[in-house]
Amino acid sequence: MARLEEYDISNAFTATVVSSERITPPESKEEVRHIDLDITGTPLDFVEGQSVAVMIPGPHEFGNKDHVRLYSIASTRKEERGQNMISLCVRRCRYIDDFSGEERPGIASNYICNLKEGDTLQMAGPYGSAFVVPGDTTCNILMIGLGTGIAPFRAFVKHIYESVGGWKGKVRLFFGAQHGFDLIYMNDERNDFALYYDQKTFQAFQALSARPFVDPNVALDKAIEANGDEVWGMLQDPKTYVYLGGLEKVGALFDKAMAKIAGSDLQWEQKKNELKGAKRWFELLY
Repeated sequence: MARLEEYDISNAFTATVVSSERITPPESKEEVRHIDLDITGTPLDFVEGQSVAVMIPGPHEFGNKDHVRLYSIASTRKEERGQNMISLCVRRCRYIDDFSGEERPGIASNYICNLKEGDTLQMAGPYGSAFVVPGDTTCNILMIGLGTGIAPFRAFVKHIYESVGGWKGKVRLFFGAQHGFDLIYMNDERNDFALYYDQKTFQAFQALSARPFVDPNVALDKAIEANGDEVWGMLQDPKTYVYLGGLEKVGALFDKAMAKIAGSDLQWEQKKNELKGAKRWFELLY
């Protein structure tokens, strides 16, 4: 993946906030917002799985004119809500300064989360295409994610069932969070994936921490292991495509589960390399 400074942002355009909705419940410590942006009249032409750059106006530290951050697009290429729009899924971030030890707000996430209806922001892109929809509707889709990494999966599932339609292959989503109310697009505040629960080919599996109030480790690997027979069977099918999204530890958790299911690290590595060689393996991790 290219470094941020290597992305061409010379094609910047202005998007307008249509709505900004908190999609984690009030009791959640994580504030995650779904933001709809009107891009009418802009040059943006994107597909599912791509990202856009958001440019935060300065001045910033070290004399930087703009602070740039990439976000996965959480909507499909088709118009949403009857408008020419894109959606972003943004978590309000804080971090500990390496030098002072003080907690500081994330520059981009707080800027975006503070935007109100009618506000504008500068964007550029799109970039990349980590998640490519198979052209054959009999293909199987296996998606594994954590955190806001579920954003492109929202777009992906919406595209499969609303734009393409008639999907015959298995579509399986494994997604985890520390608390149940932190399951983005899968909680009482907003459950977009519930729109597809009546689809015969779609199933979503939720993974949580065994001790959510004291242990941040999400049992994503356990959820996959519990469905190991089906997952391993899917991977034997040459029509199965694998997609990993979100925090970098998703890859480690998936590897851990699959090594147990496969019988050894070596057998799993061989299968993973086979998937990569056949271009049936896609990652969008950070």
